[in-house]
Amino acid sequence: MDKIRIIGGTPLYGEIRISGAKNAALPLISASLLTDETLTLRNLPDLADVQTFKSLLAHLGVEITFDHDREGHHFGTLKASSIKSTEAPYDQVRKMRASFLVLGPLLAREGRAKVSLPGGCAIGARAIDMHLKGLECMGAHITLEDGYVIARAENGLRGVDYTFSSVTVTGTENLLMAATLAKGTTRLINAAREPEVSDLARCLIAMGAKIEGVGTDTLIIEGCSRLHGAEHPVLPDRIETGTYAMAAALTGGEVELTDTSLDLIPSVIPALESMGVLFEKTERGFKVKKQPGRLKATDVETEPYPGFATDLQAQIMVLAATAEGASVITETIFENRFMHVPELVRMGADIKLKGNTAFIRGVPRLKGAPVMATDLRASVSLVLAGLAAEDETIVNRVYHLDRGYEHIEKKLGDCGANIERIHGEVV
Repeated sequence: MDKIRIIGGTPLYGEIRISGAKNAALPLISASLLTDETLTLRNLPDLADVQTFKSLLAHLGVEITFDHDREGHHFGTLKASSIKSTEAPYDQVRKMRASFLVLGPLLAREGRAKVSLPGGCAIGARAIDMHLKGLECMGAHITLEDGYVIARAENGLRGVDYTFSSVTVTGTENLLMAATLAKGTTRLINAAREPEVSDLARCLIAMGAKIEGVGTDTLIIEGCSRLHGAEHPVLPDRIETGTYAMAAALTGGEVELTDTSLDLIPSVIPALESMGVLFEKTERGFKVKKQPGRLKATDVETEPYPGFATDLQAQIMVLAATAEGASVITETIFENRFMHVPELVRMGADIKLKGNTAFIRGVPRLKGAPVMATDLRASVSLVLAGLAAEDETIVNRVYHLDRGYEHIEKKLGDCGANIERIHGEVV
């Protein structure tokens, strides 16, 4: 099992190209099930999750080719001329929660689907009840049998008004895709506004879907009899953008992040600026660096977009752990997303937990230690901690990291980080 070794204390200087967003790529790949024509996706990230999803779609009958262009950027062509299977088996779906996104497209196109209950990171309960209630309102008959969701809509889905009881990104995406082939008009109220949802909507529009309200909390979809092929670029990864911006600030260097935009991280900017981080727009993206002296403490509360992303909570906690003063970080999205805290404490962080709130008193410097990754975002927070720590840090179980960060050791290494991947057993 791979691990990552880091010798901390080196400021980062240079540029990092931001990859396509994992959380946009997976629903976009699912959208290929809605048409028998070719969907071409550009700027696909080279990630373990994308490869896992590719295997699932191939099982369902999608012909897939992944390649890279002359600049080395990945793209994929997907064609579901016919659906060979409407069952997404446990062995495929258990590896990541996003696999459940095939339910809506399969049901809309084929009138039936059998999808295993989802798996993924153990960061808290992420119920699928809103997916199922929405599809039932659209005319589907749904049962749960032996760990599978079995859905049928022999006469097709119908448009309805459906209000989500709370904001759900994958729930919005599943119903949005299903509604494109439903009969009549669907209004999705209290829909997620994340950029990845809007990116999916733009791709569906390019495929012939009729969607209004993109970027708002109410999506209006006029169903079509069929969709056609299209070409669509995956938007930049806002979580990777925020992560590398924090890495530059944490190490005291200056890094230009390219192929991305400050517009993707609206809540991150004021939080980091309050800590003493400077941003400068460039033609290719933006530069980020820290003001002289230690970072300053800040308070953060995670919220649905455009609030502070839960996927960046672990990373900003590392900055708070070395900042001057006391910070408070409140997690409102997932109830079990502080699993990185004991590992940061092993590195000398002063963090106390009370319910869904972390109280952090900054220390001048973290100390290297062997640590264990527990989920995707926790794993990258430990890498950031290692960059700022004294001596050596070994991050184990980095397969979590490979699910969401493309070639992270190369990107950081090219900016001067003393970082390497070691193949072998866990220490």
